[in-house]
Amino acid sequence: MRSPLRLIAATALAVALLSGCSTVKNLLDGRGKDRSKDPTPLVQIAPSVTVSKLWSASVGKGEERLGIAQRPAIADGHVYAAAVEGGVSAFDLRSGQSLWRYASELPLTGGPGAGDGLVVVGSLEGDVIALDAATGAEKWKSKVANEVLVAPAIGGGMVFVHSNDGRVTALDAASGERRWFYSADVPSLTVRGNGAITLGPGIVFVGNDNGTLTALSMTDGGVVWTTPVAQPDGRSELERMADVDGPAVLDNTTLFATSYKNHTVAIDGPSGQLMWDRENGGPRGLGLSNSAVVVTDPTGKVWGLDKNTGGSLWQQDGLAYRNTSAPAVQGDYAVVGDFEGVLHWLRLNDGAFAARSSVGGAINGQPAVADGILVVQTVEGQLAAFALQ
Repeated sequence: MRSPLRLIAATALAVALLSGCSTVKNLLDGRGKDRSKDPTPLVQIAPSVTVSKLWSASVGKGEERLGIAQRPAIADGHVYAAAVEGGVSAFDLRSGQSLWRYASELPLTGGPGAGDGLVVVGSLEGDVIALDAATGAEKWKSKVANEVLVAPAIGGGMVFVHSNDGRVTALDAASGERRWFYSADVPSLTVRGNGAITLGPGIVFVGNDNGTLTALSMTDGGVVWTTPVAQPDGRSELERMADVDGPAVLDNTTLFATSYKNHTVAIDGPSGQLMWDRENGGPRGLGLSNSAVVVTDPTGKVWGLDKNTGGSLWQQDGLAYRNTSAPAVQGDYAVVGDFEGVLHWLRLNDGAFAARSSVGGAINGQPAVADGILVVQTVEGQLAAFALQ
């Protein structure tokens, strides 16, 4: 269970959030440390690429002000999305045709994760539900000790769930029975959310609220290594917040991870050794291309970093204080969303604006990209899919 200080802080933040306090919203979603700044007005651009909206759909009531950054999952040509109220929905990636819907009265927030013929979601009440990816039929239900705010990961015959108490639980993919668990220390005050799990060959990589990245044995949960992404230093709990909430990205044997504490790192996956460390980072994750790592910092500015050295390639200040989402990479562009529901395509070579499109609702979650198609989920529970022409 969480400490009394953590519960009190969470309660106070929730009360302020419900009253419409933007400063608390920025704290919960990990953006906008300098709350004296107004959102940067968007300037007119001359598009250099054509963006085509393929389809849109509703999945139910969205996260609204929960600050959990829900995003869809894409697997085998299908899009899967969960709603806080409305269950889980599946769509065809290219056409948007509805394939199935799993109805649930549970507040589904952690998910979906998709793979190996399963779609798995978690809830604010610690429920974990596995569905057949083809039909939406329920395969099993399980329970973990705390709320699930990020998508479970599926692989090696297991489902891995990172709950909000810092625990990773491995469940049997066929039955939902617990196989092992690992617990990390959780600071008194953290950004709303948890680090999503990344899977490697026989390894589970998980970002922690204390600013570290840990590699666990997939077989038994034993710690292989733990490496700091950012140091939780400072005089106050707020200054020490260093959460690694976005999923690490594994590229061959190199892991890339970013932290709320404004650090992005490259780590050798087998050994856990730090390869480079750059003082630009963000709370929700990163985008990766063949040559660049793209991150959104806590003020909403977007940075392009050299993939091999971490050196700065460019920065885009035109989205500062717009609650900018974590980036995705679509072709030769980085894509981010903002609090007004606008998607922005930035050229990977120089960070310049290339195109914009509106989806009509605030975007907290990182867009998902597969087969050249980008899919984004708004806080109101709307999905939209885009292609480049």
